[in-house]
Parts: sequence; C-alpha cells; structure tokens
Amino acid sequence: MVQAKRLDEVKEYYFSSKLREVRALEAAGKPIINLGIGSPDLPPPPQVISKLNEALSNPGAHQYQPYRGTADFRNAIRDFYKNHYQVSLDPETEIIPLMGSKEGITHISMAFLDKGDQVLIPNPGYPTYSSVTKLVEAEAVYYNLSAKGNWLPDLEELAKKDLSKVKLMWVNYPHMPTGASANDEFFADLVAFAKKWQILIINDNPYSFILNDHPESILKTEDCKDVVLELNSLSKSFNMAGWRIGMLCGSEKNINTILKVKTNMDSGMFYPLQAGAAEALRLDKKWFTAQNEIYKQRKEKVLELAEALNCTPEKDQQGMFVWAKVPEGETSEGFVDHLLHTHDIFTAPGFIFGSQGEGYIRFSLCTNEENISEAIKRVKK
Repeated sequence: MVQAKRLDEVKEYYFSSKLREVRALEAAGKPIINLGIGSPDLPPPPQVISKLNEALSNPGAHQYQPYRGTADFRNAIRDFYKNHYQVSLDPETEIIPLMGSKEGITHISMAFLDKGDQVLIPNPGYPTYSSVTKLVEAEAVYYNLSAKGNWLPDLEELAKKDLSKVKLMWVNYPHMPTGASANDEFFADLVAFAKKWQILIINDNPYSFILNDHPESILKTEDCKDVVLELNSLSKSFNMAGWRIGMLCGSEKNINTILKVKTNMDSGMFYPLQAGAAEALRLDKKWFTAQNEIYKQRKEKVLELAEALNCTPEKDQQGMFVWAKVPEGETSEGFVDHLLHTHDIFTAPGFIFGSQGEGYIRFSLCTNEENISEAIKRVKK
C-alpha cells in the first residue's frame, strides 16, 4: 500500500527517532543524562491527584463527556484567565478544552486552511507548526527570528511581502526554544498587523508561568478576539504533560468553526481528567512560586554547564529551557552528538527548530540538580 502524498513532505519527529538512539545507548549500559526533552519530571499538585481519584467514582465518570468539556472545567479556565492574565472569557462560547495543544494545532489548521493557503511560521519555532501545515497541504512561509531582534518578528519587514494568500500566523511567547518574551506593546502591534492583512494570529502560550513573574496573554489586547486565538496547556505549568490537557480560547465565531472539526474527531475528554485539571487551574500563585524556586536552582546549574562547554546562553530567558550558542566553528548537530557519545549527555540541537536555530543548542530544565551537577563533572573531567 502506498502512503498518502501528504506524507511526502513530513518527516518523523526528531525526538521520536533520536530518543530511540538514546534508549539503545541506555540499554547498552550508558548512563545518559537527558537534558533534551521538555517533559516535566516534577509531580503534579497533590490535590489534583486527589481530585482525579475522587472523580473516578462519579457515577457518570466513564461515559462520553460533552464535546465542549464540562461546565466546571470551562469555568475553571475562565477564572484562570481572569485571575492570572486579566482576560475575560465567556465559558459557554469562547473556550474549548483540548487533549493537548498538538490537537489544537491540527484542528485549527484543518478548520481554516485550504490547499495552497499560506501560513506564517516562526524560524526557529516548534516543528509541529510546519508538519501540520504540510499535512493539510497548505504552504509554510517562514519568518526569521534572531537574537538581534530579540527573537520577535519584524512586522514592518513582513508587511513588505505578498501576504495575499496568508491566512494564519503562528506565534509562541514566551518563545520556545529561545525563551524570549513579548510585551503588551508588541501584542498590540501584532493585532494591528493581523487586522490590516486579515490574518488569524494564534499564540501558543504553554510557558507563561515558568521563570516568569508577569504572565502575559495576547487576549488581553484590546478588541483582538476576531483575529486572535490562544492555545494554552497544563503540561508545563502543572507538571501534567502525560495527561494531555490544554485549552483554546478566542471569539465565538472562530471557536465554532474549530468545533466543526473537533466534534468529528473525538468524543469528549475523560471526566476525571477534567475534574483534576479544574482543580489545578484553581490553585493560587504559591504553586508557581514553589515550582519556580526549583527551576531557578536548576537553571543556575545549567548555566554553569553551558559555561563549562564554552556555550553562550541568551539573556533574560523564560520557560523551562536554556538556549545557548555553541562554540565558534561547531554545528548544533555535531556538538549534540559529541556530548552524547563523549559525555553521555543528551541535549537538543537548534537546527531541528529551523535554519535560524543552527549554531545553538537547547538545554532542558526537566531533570534534578544532581543530574546536572554530574553532567558538569563529566565535562570538566
């Protein structure tokens, strides 16, 4: 059987293939320290686990759930956005729970893109934006980000291009992989750009509480909802990556368009997961403060490791990664392979996030200080 042509332009996700190599080395007895993956190693809040277990005994827990999610979960999302981002949302019309942000990326693309439509995608950026764009047979148009521009898009430069076929633009702040942040002024400029060119902006926002005292949402921008959607997730902020729980927020019209796809793709999220997620979203800021104390200590260690490797980290990074320039003359892939096979340390090469990521590597903060200290010892030896 011949595979669909849409797969001709799509490669296997880098981490899917590279981690097979890492696991093979571990199976051969190599003590690999994994600093490559952004999968939190810390536990979810204990009260969330308790709520999940309690919900398992609910008489309707194992039945199909509403396509839009339970009212309790949607109300928790509403309160979360109001309390932390100062954004008002209607839980009946402006919120959809998601089974992880990747689901949202796919459903948004299926809902708005036809064959030949163009999509503005950050370079460097999350590889899934490109993969899903190609799967729906749209055209990826990359906009370059750089350290010189603080890893923000140059909207004036973009406006000089032919944007007549562009329907969507992906942005992601705090940015992965660079850790760059965006402020209210930039979001206002971005919304104005979207209105002028009739482009739907999607901000992918899962990192806003990690090593960041001032969480931001593009939805806080005045009169933005017609041209803006925002993805968010519990994976990073609440250590619930394996739960696959996210959310999508925006105007009633845009949400209803996406529901036409979603309601044909799944039959609702498992009730206990929604109950646990609602409990997480109702936690106060003390949860984030405690998590960030841990990440702060880990980051200091990773910066020490980067120094030992003669790598130069970017300044003022947010999120759970450290983005650093490799030594002069090195490639990102070659440097990562050297670390893996010489020091048994795995990091992510920058090239997998786009051509503008070449010359950088990404360290994850999702391992304990003991492991990072061991990595430093190996390098210094």
